[in-house]
Amino acid sequence: MFSEAEISVFLDELDEKIQILNDSFLLIEKEDNNPHLLQEIFRAAHTIKGSSAVMGYDRMSQLTHEMENLFDRLRQGTLEISEELIDLLFESLDVLKSLRDEITGKGDHVDIGVIVNRLREFTGTQGSGPAKPVPGTASTGTGSVHNLTEAEEDVVRIAYIRGLKAFWVRVHVAPHCQMKSVRAFLVFETLQRYGEIIKSVPPAEDIEKGEYGNAFELVLLSREDPGIVHSVLMTIAEVETVTIEPIILPDEASNGCVREEREVTRGAEEKTTGTVEAKGREEALKQAKTVRVDVQKLDNLMNLVGELVIDRTRLERFVEVFQGRYGTNDLVEVLNEISTHLGQLTNHLQEEIMKARMLPIAQVFNRFPRMVRDLAHKLGKEINFIVEGKETELDRNVIEVISDPLIHLLRNAVDHGIERPEERVAAGKPKAGNILLKAYHQENHIVIIAEDDGRGMDVNKIRRKAVDRGLIDEEAAARLSDGEILNYVFLPGFSLSKEVTDLSGRGVGLDVVKKNIEQINGFLEMSSVLGQGTKFTIKLPLTLAIIRALMVSITGQVYAFPLANVMETMNVFRTDVKKVRNTEVIAVRGKVLPLICLAELFNGQKPKSHRLSVVVVGIGKRRVGVIVDRLLREQEIVIKSLGNYLGRTPGISGATILGDGEVALIIDVRALIEELAREFTEEAVYAAG
Repeated sequence: MFSEAEISVFLDELDEKIQILNDSFLLIEKEDNNPHLLQEIFRAAHTIKGSSAVMGYDRMSQLTHEMENLFDRLRQGTLEISEELIDLLFESLDVLKSLRDEITGKGDHVDIGVIVNRLREFTGTQGSGPAKPVPGTASTGTGSVHNLTEAEEDVVRIAYIRGLKAFWVRVHVAPHCQMKSVRAFLVFETLQRYGEIIKSVPPAEDIEKGEYGNAFELVLLSREDPGIVHSVLMTIAEVETVTIEPIILPDEASNGCVREEREVTRGAEEKTTGTVEAKGREEALKQAKTVRVDVQKLDNLMNLVGELVIDRTRLERFVEVFQGRYGTNDLVEVLNEISTHLGQLTNHLQEEIMKARMLPIAQVFNRFPRMVRDLAHKLGKEINFIVEGKETELDRNVIEVISDPLIHLLRNAVDHGIERPEERVAAGKPKAGNILLKAYHQENHIVIIAEDDGRGMDVNKIRRKAVDRGLIDEEAAARLSDGEILNYVFLPGFSLSKEVTDLSGRGVGLDVVKKNIEQINGFLEMSSVLGQGTKFTIKLPLTLAIIRALMVSITGQVYAFPLANVMETMNVFRTDVKKVRNTEVIAVRGKVLPLICLAELFNGQKPKSHRLSVVVVGIGKRRVGVIVDRLLREQEIVIKSLGNYLGRTPGISGATILGDGEVALIIDVRALIEELAREFTEEAVYAAG
């Protein structure tokens, strides 16, 4: 039995190889003559086959063995890439994922019989059979001579031209070895780091089952010195001897000129590839220094850092009080030094922990090319799916939430956005539509764009639908801008689709998208031009745990505004405040800005001072001025949930602990803007932009 740690390592590697297969299948459909891509696919399948066999997952090993046979035919050119073949490969990959889910307990028992038979049938009907054996000599140091097929000789010749060397590698394991399959697997894995294995005696499947007596032989193509390969193989437990001999083909033995020319070619290629190989070795060393950490441990560390931030703030407050009471002396200076140093350490620690929690958004983006390809195929559409910024990093908790909203947006783009090929051609567009998924950093946020060049949205149609449903009267609808009308598509149940399909048309989707994004303090904005396409812009916080905030005072109580939503602060005179439809407003740079008095909203007293402090907050293009008693300071705060006892409090999104131990409430800017929108016209809420 294998330990949980070993199974975890196996699953991590399996996920990595499955992703490589998924991405490569998508690429090979467009680049069917790319030998490097085919080699990458073959290696990934071979690794899964070997490691799953060692772990005892026989059905997974059997499935990947059949896939490997098909990939081998593709490498040899006896199979051609076709749409039918790609569909079969993706079906095989889906079964492989199901087998993975079965291992983790998330799926039921998987029957691989049907897909295995289809793979065998495909290779059997379209393959041209094995090549005819032609003698090729290779001494193994033991007097034995093995034959290479004509195809294998061709592979060796091409390898020579590419600057590679071919070797027979004979491995002897100890007679008492109890885990022969594991030792063989380690030999295969080690050799694949230094080159490519093109043949094994006995066959690889027998070796991986441990059915090889005490020795087996391999043909290795490599640039590495055989002495280094020998030394590395001898470090494997229970490997007794290793013999490595060069392979010399008959025509090379008799044709010195050809050999000399190939040596020159090899020398030139080795010079040009030396730097690349050195970088590869450096990258391998980097990877060797990484460790896998349970995400729960990172969450716990983040919580502890949050407590440190709170204590740092309390210490800073204590130093201020101490200095005010006792003035400046040696003790106060020492306390100041300690407080400053602790603040620096806490900042660095917080920064490093947040970096450790950051993951590339590729973890989400990598799921979508396959999904878009399958949907386009099902709907009879041609789509170029462009992904940019996969290396962009954000907090793993944000990554977990953003996946479903992006699925909705991309499905809508494929189903509703991109037209059928004949419709696009008739409109003067290219036959294939474009969908762009892009991510990039912008200050303390990450921005994700999902854009298509499809049919766009008919604003007049949305306006009529809103009036017909009684959401707004005709006169008010006529006054709304196109951007304001587009916001109606985010209402629950609002749909323009006449047909209900298994993809869309039930009036669900965009409201879920908006809700999920807003739950993590994100913002969603949409723009669309009829006949040209639709663009969704999502703005997300980098992390959900610690934020910078503007602290204010209202009737003696401290509140926090997330700094990401604060546009500016200002002082205005009471005489500048006017009333429009029972809502107080002021004019800011020629635009109307509605005001909310927090003291009044939270059942306090309306400020009576002649001079008012206003915090201008915004979400997207919408701006609102919030009247407060005093502006205090900026500081980092740790977001704490209000818990189930208090429930959802209007206008409050959470709480934080201040330096003096008191609790400050965090203002929910989005709720304030939506509350004002219900009482005031949309035209006024969109202001000061």
